[in-house]
Amino acid sequence: MAATAPPPADTLAALRRVLPAHALLSQPEDTTPYECDGLTAYRQRPMAVALPETYEQVQAVLKTCHALGVPVVARGAGTGLSGGAMPHAQGVTLSMAKFNRILKMDAVSRTAVVQCGVRNLAISEAAAPHGLYYAPDPSSQIACTIGGNVAENSGGVHCLKYGLTVHNVLQISGFTAEGEPVTFGSAALDTPGLDLLALAIGSEGMLAVATEVTVKLVPKPQLARCIMASFDDMRKAGDAVAAVIAAGIIPAGLEMMDKPMTAAVEDFVRAGYDLTAEAILLCESDGTPEEVEEEIGRMSAVLRECGATAITVSQNEAERLRFWSGRKNAFPASGRISPDYMCMDSTIPRKRLADILLAIAEMEKKYGLRCANVFHAGDGNLHPLILFDANDPDQLHRCELFGADILETSVAMGGTVTGEHGVGVEKLNSMCVQFSAEENAQMFGIKHAFDPKGLLNPGKVIPTLNRCAEYGKMLVRGGKIAHPDLPRF
Repeated sequence: MAATAPPPADTLAALRRVLPAHALLSQPEDTTPYECDGLTAYRQRPMAVALPETYEQVQAVLKTCHALGVPVVARGAGTGLSGGAMPHAQGVTLSMAKFNRILKMDAVSRTAVVQCGVRNLAISEAAAPHGLYYAPDPSSQIACTIGGNVAENSGGVHCLKYGLTVHNVLQISGFTAEGEPVTFGSAALDTPGLDLLALAIGSEGMLAVATEVTVKLVPKPQLARCIMASFDDMRKAGDAVAAVIAAGIIPAGLEMMDKPMTAAVEDFVRAGYDLTAEAILLCESDGTPEEVEEEIGRMSAVLRECGATAITVSQNEAERLRFWSGRKNAFPASGRISPDYMCMDSTIPRKRLADILLAIAEMEKKYGLRCANVFHAGDGNLHPLILFDANDPDQLHRCELFGADILETSVAMGGTVTGEHGVGVEKLNSMCVQFSAEENAQMFGIKHAFDPKGLLNPGKVIPTLNRCAEYGKMLVRGGKIAHPDLPRF
């Protein structure tokens, strides 16, 4: 970042020259709604919020902020869960909400060109008349934007078979920190020169600001059916997940919920879940009727062999959607039983599912907080929801330590600190555990190549050497620090 940023009044005056009056917010009552994303424990009002309506205005904002040395944090719908869109106190939040048009729907090439502010679900709704849809389906798909999905490399309940955002995007257009146009990927199957598309996807707004995205569309399957399998033991359920994949079956979806989570969602949506089970699996098959019948039979046999106490197969589309409604509403259901929750996002090898769940159960006792578990079992992506009250500073601190313990235990089991929610501010300390100083330096090198002044989403994703050194000292002493430098709720 520039050595000396100008006074806020000077920055606002410069931005008023490139934006209409209604597209720049600076009063506290106007900027407060932007102070956090879905991770509400940490909040910070930005100096200003820019709401551009044209690409030229986006470019002008970036050029102005770059010239003045002012930080910029791009924001979509604000549904992220790691604090990736938390504002910078001396910076500008760049809201891309007004870029919400689907520019092109090509049924022949099975692609769509959409602006970054288009909602995930809106793409599938627009493609439906052509018998197509956009496969990545995060639980927030009714609200989250494709730009945010690109930033976090979002997945969803069907990512096991159809892949994450990175597997379903062909091209991204936008602007660098300097306001220069940039394109990652290509509308073709290959791109000349270095392929930087995968680098841009999941970069959490650190490298560029996306404005347009070309996505792949896939044909809607002729039929989809879902198995709900109950287990009386968590280890049996975890082993069943590994057994399904080991049998050479790649379900369209393979999700797992523990008993506290099924109780919460059943009370909320009446999905028909087995409340006596210690864990349930949702295993979906899609394709032609013949393919689905054969795969459902094979999966059912594997689940029975692994000790399933009950197996129910959806008999129609309404029942299938009802089974999934509970999984899709796990987060709001948790919000009904706790003032706040913090959703973690580590990933572990499938064979360690039972181990991590048993470890989390012990952590509940250690930190004195409840935790409900729901996750993409097929690819080992955990979503433990730690329940707490953010108005109680002690509970918030214990929640942070609980979350760090989950992340670092996942690393110890051969996993990673994040799957699809990103690092943001939430996982900065845990990044020090997973990556060495040299590895973090390499990541900073990539950041510097795209953004030499460090103005795009600063202070996120990559921990500094000082942070890691301090965190290391705390770990040696047997304690942990939990984001002492972040504004709290």
